[in-house]
Amino acid sequence: MKKAEDQLLVIFGASGDLTSRKLIPSLFELYVADLLPERFAILGAARSAFTDVQFRDAQRKHIREALSGRQMDESALERFLSLVYYHAFDSVHSVQYRELDDRMEALRKEKGMADQVLYYLATPPLMYEKIPQFLLENHMNEPADPDGWRRIVVEKPFGTSFASAKQLNDHLKHIFKENEIYRIDHYLGKETVQNLLVLRFANGIFEPLWNRNYIHSVEISAAESLGVEERGKYYDGAGALRDMIQNHLMELMGFTAMECPAAFEADQIKSEVSKVFRSVRPFTPVDMPERVVRGQYEGYREEPDVAPDSLTETFAAVKIFIDNWRWSDVPFYLYTGKKMAAKRSEIVINFKATPQVLFAGQCSGESCNRLIINIQPDEGITLYFGLKIPGVGYQVKQVGMDFRYKSLSDQPLPDAYERLLLDAMEGDSTLYPRSDTLELSWQLMDPVLAYWNQQGQEGLYNYPPGQNGPAERCVIEPEPQSCPFLPR
Repeated sequence: MKKAEDQLLVIFGASGDLTSRKLIPSLFELYVADLLPERFAILGAARSAFTDVQFRDAQRKHIREALSGRQMDESALERFLSLVYYHAFDSVHSVQYRELDDRMEALRKEKGMADQVLYYLATPPLMYEKIPQFLLENHMNEPADPDGWRRIVVEKPFGTSFASAKQLNDHLKHIFKENEIYRIDHYLGKETVQNLLVLRFANGIFEPLWNRNYIHSVEISAAESLGVEERGKYYDGAGALRDMIQNHLMELMGFTAMECPAAFEADQIKSEVSKVFRSVRPFTPVDMPERVVRGQYEGYREEPDVAPDSLTETFAAVKIFIDNWRWSDVPFYLYTGKKMAAKRSEIVINFKATPQVLFAGQCSGESCNRLIINIQPDEGITLYFGLKIPGVGYQVKQVGMDFRYKSLSDQPLPDAYERLLLDAMEGDSTLYPRSDTLELSWQLMDPVLAYWNQQGQEGLYNYPPGQNGPAERCVIEPEPQSCPFLPR
């Protein structure tokens, strides 16, 4: 990780939860690591009537809360806060952007910065089209200096369907160039996800086996032990498929299944992910009952801001086939759920079993040899295989070879937002989805949402909190003993 070039970061929605809980603490961590630009300033912009001092006081509290339990350099905190400014304005009125532009220009001159600005939309989705439009109307989407630049980071959800995602993409690309648009997916900023590419393409012991000849199935999951908590209003309009599978898990699948790029460059990596999505077998009404499952945890309809007759799924599982030379007929299981038995996100590579069982105790299922990439909460990699138990005879037992990131350093892993913010500052979009992959993932998931909408209550299975989803989750796997959604 290197220092980014001098720039101004403008955060729209700066008085909101995302800014205080994630963005500002992550920027402080980058400051402590000496990774922020030499000439740099953060300008928060929102309707709340803060002064610079009041906004800094609020962020000081949020940083301490986010980093509680860790030793903090108070002098570094104060130096960082001196880089933080605030501008109160109403983002729904185009005329007020002129005053914001004046404030930006004054800050750039004060800091001696070049005409380089990164916009961050930490706002509700309804502003994702309006703010860029107002930037266009006030000529703030392009630099005045030909050597300058403008970039914009857009949070999820990026659309709620293929049509809305395409509309948003087309709108943004009318105002900014594709290489100036950063659609953030914080899952791709996790250290273990990035290491997936290194694991595959830097090790000769894995890549030759990474295909249909040796792999039986792949599981990609994101299970949460909590319910919707305070997100009932958003979640009830989204559901598990939109919230997790269409974006996070599909992108993880792309990294898992992609071919090796010719070079480790953003466009080449994204093109390989795009090829994976284009090869996915579409869902049809005929095969939908065998390839998708949904559930809702008991008590969900009593959650705050949730409709009493809600049909929103809190558990979703899909079975995906990638119809290309490498992955033909290998099922990819993507599943996610709320109020599950434990918080766990992982990628599991299930290798094929040996053709013969020669030893007592030898595992004979398709998951005897597994490579598990733990994304959270305990980041690491585990390889399972059979070994002889010491003593007379040939009794076999499954063992695990573990690697944990915490064994490398006592320091906590960088937060995903730290990596992704720095990448956007540097103009590196490797870990940011491209417009075509986002639209392709929506095209694949739209038929599933339409099918569930048509079914209504039918096929929406209840499950008690603390379980691994509904019992019917295994309907998409014909062999119950190898159901991928059972606890290990």
